Amino acid sequence: MQDTSTQYDAVIHKCRDLFIKKMKDYGSAWRILRLPSLTDQIFIKAQRIRSLQENEVRKVDEGEASEFIGIINYSIMALVQIEKGVAEQPDLSVDEATKLYDKHIDITKKLMTDKNHDYGEAWRDMRIGSLTDLILQKLLRVKQIEDNKGKTLVSEGIDANYQDMINYAIFAMIHLGESNS
Repeated sequence: MQDTSTQYDAVIHKCRDLFIKKMKDYGSAWRILRLPSLTDQIFIKAQRIRSLQENEVRKVDEGEASEFIGIINYSIMALVQIEKGVAEQPDLSVDEATKLYDKHIDITKKLMTDKNHDYGEAWRDMRIGSLTDLILQKLLRVKQIEDNKGKTLVSEGIDANYQDMINYAIFAMIHLGESNS
């Protein structure tokens, strides 16, 4: 499991670096996005990944990795929005946003570590396409919870679904890295 932690951190380093660079370019404009808008952005990225996996012809020269990074970063933005609420104007400095990013990644990695212990690293035997399908399933669940105004009877909340999407996307990135080495 030590390899998983190291590989997880390497993926997050890449995602976090891009997040910080985009914060420097655009500021925290994303803070005005409502949760369903973030969910839809993640859905678009997951659908594109699925199309890339199913279609032989690509018209845009970007692969799955950049879309998985987008899923990770948009999911973290969603977790921040759940915690802080939607802002009327960009309201976070790069440092503040980075601290929130790190906080939510720490919580999400702890969840991964706990589940990985219980499941015995079963994700290592999964295919990237299956991880993509699980992300899409989680998105459909989130959309339903959003349509239900956040209420669930017996299910985990929206935040847990975003955390699972982050972890599935990181697992896919690890697989992609292993297949390219």
